[in-house]
Amino acid sequence: MNSKSVASDDEPRQPRRTADALAMELLSARDVDAMAQALVRGLDGSGKYRLVCSSDWPRDITWHPALDGRDDPDAMLDAAESVLAAVRAGVSPASDGYVLCDDAGAVALLLPCAPSQGSRRALASARCEPMLDAAGKRLAELLTARRLRSSVRQLAQSERLQHALFAIADMAGSDHDMPTMLRGLHEIVGGLMYAENFYIALFDSESDSLRFLYFVDTVDDEDPVLDAPMPMSELMYGCTWYLVRDAKALMGPVDGLRRQVSGPLHQHGASSKDWLGVPMMRHGQVRGVVVVQSYGQEDCYSDADRALLGFVAEHILTALERKQDQAQLERRVAERTRQLAETNQILQEQVRERERSEQVQTSLYKIAALANVEDEAARFYRHIHLAVGELINARNFYIALLSADGQQIEFPYFVDDKDSARPPRPLGRGVSEYVIRTGRPVLVDPARARELMEAGEIEASPVVGTISLYWLGVPLLDADKVIGVIAVQSYSEDLAYDERDAELLTFVSYQIANSLQRRNSAEALRRLNAELEQRVQVRTRELREQIAVREQVEAQLKHQVMHDPLTGLPNRLYLRDRIERAIAGLRRNPERCYALLYLDVDRFKLFNDSLGHLAGDEVLREVSRRLGDCIREPDVVARLSGDEFAVLLEDVPLPKVACKVAQRIQDALSQPMHVAGRDLQTSASIGIAIGDARYTSTDQLLHDADVALYRAKSAGRQRFVLFDDSLQRQALDVLGVEHELRNALVRREFEPYFQPLVDLADGAVIGYEALVRWRHPVRGVLPPGEFLPVAEDSGLLEAIDWSMYRMACEAGVALVGEGQFMTINISPRHFQNPQFDVHLLKLAREAGFDPARLRIEVTESTLLGDPDAVAAILERLREACVDAALDDFGTGYSSLTYVQRFPLKMIKIDRSFVEPLGRGLSQRSSAIVAAILALAKSLGLDVVAEGIETEAQRQALQKMGCVHGQGFLFGRPEPASHWPR
Repeated sequence: MNSKSVASDDEPRQPRRTADALAMELLSARDVDAMAQALVRGLDGSGKYRLVCSSDWPRDITWHPALDGRDDPDAMLDAAESVLAAVRAGVSPASDGYVLCDDAGAVALLLPCAPSQGSRRALASARCEPMLDAAGKRLAELLTARRLRSSVRQLAQSERLQHALFAIADMAGSDHDMPTMLRGLHEIVGGLMYAENFYIALFDSESDSLRFLYFVDTVDDEDPVLDAPMPMSELMYGCTWYLVRDAKALMGPVDGLRRQVSGPLHQHGASSKDWLGVPMMRHGQVRGVVVVQSYGQEDCYSDADRALLGFVAEHILTALERKQDQAQLERRVAERTRQLAETNQILQEQVRERERSEQVQTSLYKIAALANVEDEAARFYRHIHLAVGELINARNFYIALLSADGQQIEFPYFVDDKDSARPPRPLGRGVSEYVIRTGRPVLVDPARARELMEAGEIEASPVVGTISLYWLGVPLLDADKVIGVIAVQSYSEDLAYDERDAELLTFVSYQIANSLQRRNSAEALRRLNAELEQRVQVRTRELREQIAVREQVEAQLKHQVMHDPLTGLPNRLYLRDRIERAIAGLRRNPERCYALLYLDVDRFKLFNDSLGHLAGDEVLREVSRRLGDCIREPDVVARLSGDEFAVLLEDVPLPKVACKVAQRIQDALSQPMHVAGRDLQTSASIGIAIGDARYTSTDQLLHDADVALYRAKSAGRQRFVLFDDSLQRQALDVLGVEHELRNALVRREFEPYFQPLVDLADGAVIGYEALVRWRHPVRGVLPPGEFLPVAEDSGLLEAIDWSMYRMACEAGVALVGEGQFMTINISPRHFQNPQFDVHLLKLAREAGFDPARLRIEVTESTLLGDPDAVAAILERLREACVDAALDDFGTGYSSLTYVQRFPLKMIKIDRSFVEPLGRGLSQRSSAIVAAILALAKSLGLDVVAEGIETEAQRQALQKMGCVHGQGFLFGRPEPASHWPR
C-alpha cells in the first residue's frame, strides 16, 4: 500500500527553520556583504581585492565578490591558508594578502585578485591601516555572531527531538482510532529520521503469523494485505523474519544485515540501500516489529536512530494493546445495548400499533368509545350490549367465545327473554359453531334454517335453549382468526333482521374484538413491562459492572503508562510531569528550591551477565525498595531505564540537604543484598542538580544531572557529584571533540606513528609498533589519550581503528624489512565481530602487506570479554601466519591462564615493572620480571620489555636474560618517513 510519503526525498529530514531564524541569517549575510563592498571600495587606490570570510575556518567560506568560472577555488584557498599560516607563525606572508581577523575560528582576510608589486605595502599604509583595523574588528563581531546563531540552530534541533518524544508518548495515550494513531506515529518518526518507507506488524506466536497493521512503501508494489495474518513461512530468512526469531534490532544495507542475522538472508520485496528494524517486546517475548528503510541513500540510519526507533516501538505496542482492550470492551457494551434497544423497540412498536388502532376506531364511531372503557368484564359486556342495542334490536343478545384449547364454546355474556345463562358446551353443530367454522356473518330465518339443516351444517333439533325465529351472528376476528361470536335473536314475527343489521353488527364485532384484544394486550403489556423493568434492572447492573471494569482497565492502563512494570516505580513520563510542577512551583515561590538526583547502579551489567536477567531484575527491585526508604513524602523515586534511577526532592533549602540524601542512599545501597543465593555488594554513582530559577524546562535539569552523573562515574563510581558550571563546560568540550573526530575521519587527519622494537644487545630493529596519532589542524599532533576515550564513548573508535590499520599496512610495505614485523593494537570491540579476522586479512592483502609480518596486540581485558570467541579468532589468525602478542602482561587478574589458553607468540612486560629497574628499590620488580622471563622461555614465547627509558634499565633487563625491548631510549613514536628503510 503506497501513500503520501512523510519525507520528500531520500535525505534525512532537517529541522525547519523559523522565519525569525531566516531573517537573522539573511541579516548577517547582508551585513557581511555590505562590509565587504565598503572595504573593497575603500581600497581602490591599491588594486582590486577579494575578501575571504569564515565563521568556522576552514568551513563555511564565503568570497566577496563571489568566485566565477575564471577562478580556481583550490588555488585561492591554498593562498589564503598560506597567508593565514604565515601570520599565525608571526612572519610576513610569502604572497600578497592581509589578515583582518583571526579569532577562534572567525577568520577574514584580503587576497588580491591580480597581485601587483607593492600591493601589500599599500594595504599597510597609514591611510589603509585604520580602515583595515576597524573592518577587522567589525568582521570578527559579525562572524562570531554567525557562529553563535549556528549553535542556536543546533540547540533548536535538539529541542525539536525532545518535543517529538513527548508527542510519541501523547499519541500512545490519545483517543485516536487505530489508523489515525498509526499515521500520526509515522509522521512523528518521519520528523526524527528518514521514514518514507515504514511499516508496523504484530506477531502471533500461536499461529506463527504476522499481521501488518500499517505499510507504506514507495518502491515495493506487492503490499501485504493489511490486518490479515501472513504465515511466517512466507517471510522465512527475510529481515522481518529475523527480527522476530532473533529478537534484536537490525540496521544497515543488505551486506551489513547478512553479518547481523543468525542464518542465511533472503530478499523479500524490493532491495533497499539502508534498512532499520526493531522488535516490539513485552515480557521478553516478541509481539511485533517496526521497520523503516531507504531506497536512495546508504548509511541513512545511525545507532541513535536505532535506539529512538526502539523507544517508539515500546509506545506503539502499548498503544496497540490499549486500543485492542478498549475495542473489545466497546464491542461488548455495544452488543448489550443493541439487544436491549431491539427488545424495547419491539415492545414500543406493539404498543404504538394497538394505540393507533384504538384511536382510529374511536374516532370513526361513537361505539368505539365503549371499547376504551376500562371496567370489569361484566360491566364491559353490558356496555357493549347497550351500545349494540342503540343500533339494532338486541334485547336477546349474547357473546360466545372459544375456549383457550379451542374445544369448547363459552358464553361470558348472555341476555335472553326465553332462556337463562348458558353454560359452556363442547363444539357441536349449532348455528354459533357454524359462524365460527365459516368466519362469515350469518343471518338465519326459518327458510335459511331449513337450508342449513338440509345441508347438514346445523343440527335438525336444537341441542340447548329455545329455537328463535330470526337469528343474526357475526364472527369475532382476531388477526384473521375467529375467537368467538356476537349474536342477536328474535322470537317474534314482528322483529326480523336484515343485511343492514348484519353490517352494523359486523362493525360492532370489530370494536368488540379490538376491545377484547386491547384488554388482553394491556394484560400482556403489564406482564411485559414487569419483565422489561426486571430486564432493565439486570442490564443496568451489568452495565454498571462493565463500566466499573472499564474504569478499572483505564486506571490500570494509565498506571502502566506512568509506572515501570518491573519495580512499580514511576517512570520517566511521571517524573517529567513532577519536575514540570516543581519548575512551575518555583516560579510562584522563588524561595522553594528543589533537587534532582540521577543514579546509576555500579557494576549492574556484571550482575546481569554473571547471575542472569532474573537476578538482575531482583537487584533492581531491591534497589528500588531501598531508594524508597531513603526519602519522604512528597519526594519521588523513579526508574528511568535499565539501571538508571532518579530522585526528585521537592523542598531543598540548601544544597547540603540533597548531599545528605545522596549519602543516605549510598549508605543504604552499600548494605549487602541476598540475590540468587549470593550476597551482593552494590553501590551507585549519583549526579545532583539543584533546581533554581535558571531552569525553565525539564530537559535542562535532566541534562545537568546526567552530566554530574557522568562525572561521578568517571571519578571512580560509588560517589556523588554536585553539578556546577565547570561540568557544563566540560560536557560541551566533549561534544566539541566528538564533532571534530567525525570531521577528522572525513578529512583523514589520523595517521600511524611507529615506535621500534629492538634487540637489547646491539639495538637492531626487529619490528615496529603502529600507534595512532591525530594531526589536529589547530592543536597539532595529539596522542591517543587526548581523544580515544571520547571516540570510544561516541562509537567512533572502530572507524578510527580501521582507518589506522589500513594506513599502517600501506606504510609498512616499505617500512618493515625482511625478518621484521609490525604490531597493531586491537580494541576489545573488534572481537565482538566474528568476521574480524576475515576483514583484517582482506585489508592487509588490499594494502599489499604480507600477513606473516603482521602481529596483533591484545590486552588481558580483551581476553576476559568472550574467551571462546577471542580464542577462535586468534587461532584462525595464527593459521593465516598472523601472530598475537599479550600487551601489558602482569597487570590483569589471570595472566597465567591466558598464556596457557590462547595461541600467543609474544608477551610484553608492562612498563610498571620496568620503571623501577636500574634503581635501588627494584628487588620486587626484578623478581617479577625474572619470573615472566622464565615462564616465557619455558613456553617458547618471545618477550618484549616496554617503557625502557634509561641505559640502566636496558642493562638490568639484559642481565636478567631479556632479549628485546621498546621505549624512548631507542626512539619515540614517529611517522614512517622518520625511520630508515
